[in-house]
Amino acid sequence: MLDKDINAFERVKLARHPDRPYTLDYIETIFEDFVELKGDRRFADDPAMVCGFARFHGLSVGVIGQQKGRDTKQRRHRNFGMPKPEGYRKAMRVMNLAEKFNRPIFSFIDTPGAYPGIDAEERGQAEAIANNLLEMAKLDVRVIVTIIGEGGSGGALGIGIGDRVLMLENAIYSVISPEGCAAILWKDASQSSLAAEALGLTANNLQRLGIVDEVVMEPGAGAHTSHLEAAKLLDQALWKNLESLKAVTPAELQARRYSKLRAIGQ
Repeated sequence: MLDKDINAFERVKLARHPDRPYTLDYIETIFEDFVELKGDRRFADDPAMVCGFARFHGLSVGVIGQQKGRDTKQRRHRNFGMPKPEGYRKAMRVMNLAEKFNRPIFSFIDTPGAYPGIDAEERGQAEAIANNLLEMAKLDVRVIVTIIGEGGSGGALGIGIGDRVLMLENAIYSVISPEGCAAILWKDASQSSLAAEALGLTANNLQRLGIVDEVVMEPGAGAHTSHLEAAKLLDQALWKNLESLKAVTPAELQARRYSKLRAIGQ
């Protein structure tokens, strides 16, 4: 467990650590028999978004998550974990299938943000994210969301509506990056540390505000020090939260999501 006294920008660095486990690392360790589905049935496949079905403690489940790359070639292929509209539509396609077959959904957030390129805008980036927000709020199956690294603005929200929102100890979740915030407020990106504190983007802050339901501890000096131990801790939290929703009816799931979203910021 990491020192609780480290500042917000140190958490940002840990959330971006190049050796931190990504979505596919957790899928490989926590889930069994993962079968990936590709393509949004409209335009193309988006490697920045990984989607499919697997088994979790014997249960058939849907799994979606953003995926970064380890080396330069992978990072280019995965677009640095920044999904395009087809990525969000692919995720929604898998979520609709999961709902059809009554399978719980696990969503893993790890993105600096949705891809801001002109081609993404031309294909309806904002509409794709907005549609996901609406449709995820109406799903009648259990949805567990986990922020495992960076949770960047609308890019994170596009797969971030759930019945339980978990956040790893050294993950971050914010409307803008500290560098972007500093550039806007102070015209100086070197003020990123100050911006990180002002944004309140750490797990403990967000849990206190009711945006995050549970903070999942990390091993050692961070999840990058032991992928296996980090996966074990997350596995326990996922199972506990999934079981806690077992007896909740679809109508109550939807009502609770609505109430939770309406309460944010009050």
